[in-house]
Amino acid sequence: MKNEQFSSRLGFILVSAGCAIGLGNVWKFPYICGENGGAVFIIIYLICLFLIGLPILICEYSVGRGSGYSLMKAYKNLEPEGTHWHRSGVASFVGNYVLMMFYTMVAGWMMYYAYKTAVGEFVGADTDTVKGIFNHMLGNPGTMIFWTLLVIVLAFGVCALGLENGVEKITKVIMLLLIVLMIVMAVRSVTLPGASKGLEFYLVPDFNKLHERGMGNVIFAALTHAFFTLSVGIGSMEIFGSYLLKERRLTGEAISVTLLDTFVAITAGLIIVPSCFAYNVEPDAGPPLLFITLPSVFNHMAGGRIWGTCFFVFMTFAAISTVIAVFENIVKMTIDARDWERKKAVAVNMIGVAVLSMPAILGYNVLSGIKPLGDGSTIMDLEDFLVSYNLLPLGSLIAILFCVRKNGWGYDNFMNEVNTGEGVRFPRGLKWYMTYIVPLLIVVVYIKGYYDLFAPKGTKVLAFWMGVAALFLMGVFAVIFVGNKKNNGVKEM
Repeated sequence: MKNEQFSSRLGFILVSAGCAIGLGNVWKFPYICGENGGAVFIIIYLICLFLIGLPILICEYSVGRGSGYSLMKAYKNLEPEGTHWHRSGVASFVGNYVLMMFYTMVAGWMMYYAYKTAVGEFVGADTDTVKGIFNHMLGNPGTMIFWTLLVIVLAFGVCALGLENGVEKITKVIMLLLIVLMIVMAVRSVTLPGASKGLEFYLVPDFNKLHERGMGNVIFAALTHAFFTLSVGIGSMEIFGSYLLKERRLTGEAISVTLLDTFVAITAGLIIVPSCFAYNVEPDAGPPLLFITLPSVFNHMAGGRIWGTCFFVFMTFAAISTVIAVFENIVKMTIDARDWERKKAVAVNMIGVAVLSMPAILGYNVLSGIKPLGDGSTIMDLEDFLVSYNLLPLGSLIAILFCVRKNGWGYDNFMNEVNTGEGVRFPRGLKWYMTYIVPLLIVVVYIKGYYDLFAPKGTKVLAFWMGVAALFLMGVFAVIFVGNKKNNGVKEM
């Protein structure tokens, strides 16, 4: 089946950025930025982004364009005979599915809140009332199922229209509207009375906080967020490389996507942090910020109903652009694996995602007694743990080693692909860095993630889960090192 392609460079950049730009950019980045020294953290974060996030993104794009397939077939198409890199393709398919098993639900929350704000549900509500509305939503499976299914049907409907007429055309509109909304709201936020304190918290270098947190902790916080922000590791970005023509070198394209993702993250902070400080509320990270704190902030703001609606419409755009992008990857993986027509792949996966989204939804009500990661955890937390703490870092490790190792695609083939076309050239002299330093950084992020999650729960719990992490790592290295090292090079297409 002939592979589809983007109609324009702008379409590729906006669709890729739509996948990378997630809710974590909005509810996490502003808070950890202020918490870790403001502008100092942003500088360290940008350095880390280009040290670890960008190289992995370039590898994913190169594997996609070099093979012309999703990860279900890409490694098989490029790997030498007798090696087993292709076995990780199933894990990437599973990773995309598990991500959508809870992300569609959260996207539904955004759409629900946009509706509730637009109809005036929050007008005059105090913080306890707003919190009650959020808890009522979580405790009502019917409400969450409706909005989750609406997100699933709309996003798969876009994918059914095809790459150019559906995913590219509609995501371009969504992303452009998102950027315009963000700029308008950021201007409004920074001009509020008292917003200057928020700008100081967010953007002014605070070396006292840097000292209090410890340079090592700040660097690691920046490194971790830089790693996860680009959505690399499960092929969600690789698929868009497979739709690219050979006219442009991949480094420049990856830089454009990275900068747009960073622009959204920083601008989100300009919307949220000054608004919170203007009305003397704490800019917490996570769901309480979006669903409890901010509706209360908009209530105090002149024209708050309009600004609140705009904010949750923007959040819906940010969420659904990611859902469309990941659904496109799922659809393409299914087409590659089963040789189905697009509409059949869409229909089957729409049913599959809808059914498998139910545990996360019911985990907040009917199945709330299930606490898979200990007290206070939900089924969604387990799904997020599987994707964020395991499949993303381990998939990224496989991608970068596949591009540099002799028993993989090999550095020469990687360089030929990444530097085909016009634009920014990837330096050949980075081979040692790509072969050793980036994989080491990924392993450090992976192990530290386990430590931070399970260390507060006790030594025995930590020891058990660190053992699990070691087993997963051994599985990855089995994929990488088992098999002969002959016939290095690209297979015939």
